[in-house]
Amino acid sequence: MRDFARSDDASVQAQLDRLARLSVPDGRLGLETIRVLLERLGNPHRRLPPVFHVAGTNGKGSTCAFLRAMLEAEGYKVHVTTSPHLVRYNERIRVAGELITDARLADLLADVLDAGEDLNPSFFEVTIAAAFTEFARVPADACVVEVGLGGRFDATNVLEPDVLAACGIAALGIDHERFLLAPEHGAPEVPLARIAFEKAGIAKQGCALVTLDYPQPAQREIEAGAARTGARLAMRGRNWSINARTNGLHYADRHGELSLPLPTLPGPHQPENAGLAIAMLRHQDLVKVTREAFVAGIRQASWPARLQRLAPGRLTGDREVWLDGGHNPSAGDTLGRHFAGQRLHLIVGMLDAKDPAAIVKPLSGAIASITVVPVSGHDWHGPDAFGAGVPLAEDVPSALLTLPDDGLPVLIAGSLYLAGEVLRLNGELPD
Repeated sequence: MRDFARSDDASVQAQLDRLARLSVPDGRLGLETIRVLLERLGNPHRRLPPVFHVAGTNGKGSTCAFLRAMLEAEGYKVHVTTSPHLVRYNERIRVAGELITDARLADLLADVLDAGEDLNPSFFEVTIAAAFTEFARVPADACVVEVGLGGRFDATNVLEPDVLAACGIAALGIDHERFLLAPEHGAPEVPLARIAFEKAGIAKQGCALVTLDYPQPAQREIEAGAARTGARLAMRGRNWSINARTNGLHYADRHGELSLPLPTLPGPHQPENAGLAIAMLRHQDLVKVTREAFVAGIRQASWPARLQRLAPGRLTGDREVWLDGGHNPSAGDTLGRHFAGQRLHLIVGMLDAKDPAAIVKPLSGAIASITVVPVSGHDWHGPDAFGAGVPLAEDVPSALLTLPDDGLPVLIAGSLYLAGEVLRLNGELPD
């Protein structure tokens, strides 16, 4: 399976076509290729403004969104790289607050692809090399960098202590089992502990490693990772706390207490993601952020396709339609909590490498109907995977037309690739 990438700009599409032809030898792990590529590009990763580096199975994207919003509310220019993109590849590289332009993206990708032509880099390695190259070229006050997959061997993990403000680890769960749970000598065998082992690989000497609280096997791996590297561990429940109350959030750490508003991002998990972002900012000394910026950032943060209520548009009309790209058990649990006590129609498209039960089981008490749709360009689960008699629709617009006009909300879920297509169809392009 490959990341899709398309552009209406011919010069960008020519480079995206080159990017799409890249392949990674099966089983290749390590940072050697990305290091060589970056060296050929002048080691831009060593010339970045202070970096906030975020790993996690779920919630790392939302944490990055809160970090960006809080830093920008303070008046800073912020570079951001996140993945995957939803509609346009440009979403992966935000330069000093603005998505990279098509004209600059075409030249940048050409430079990076030319530099690594004999290295056989991956799609993600080229993307990260391009992002770091641009971030080193354009002045800014801070960087927010989301880990792509895992942590220890992720291409972003070339970041060195000299440029790091803080590292963070969001919620942990089981995902990408083929890559992160493969047998390896010396690695823990308990699945969640192994995931924690991989995520803790972003820890760096002398840098704050800010985390949530986890079950004991995972917590021990986080502690061990911090001890091995000499990172300064700041764990929720020990070094900082966040509690959601009916009238707002209560945050506390060694610097004192903060009374803050509830996040506008929907979902019962967002207070802890906001808390993680705040804790990362308060456990470093390179970038000053005030309470006023925390308040504004909590209110202004946006993260499309994660429990997003779609606006009235070409696809939705006036119907209440929710969109979520989640595809693992942690994401399913979040959906189950958010829609508890409600009834809804589920339109679902999932890659065949994912478990349908991860989404359907937590929502079982809420589902009035299920309709399956394809995930274009990928291998996907057919309707039999979701139960006997579940119908298949040609696409999301067709699925919506088959639903009764009964006033129940609709949830479209199961894949970020599907979510990107839904946003495009509804005219809601991430900016």
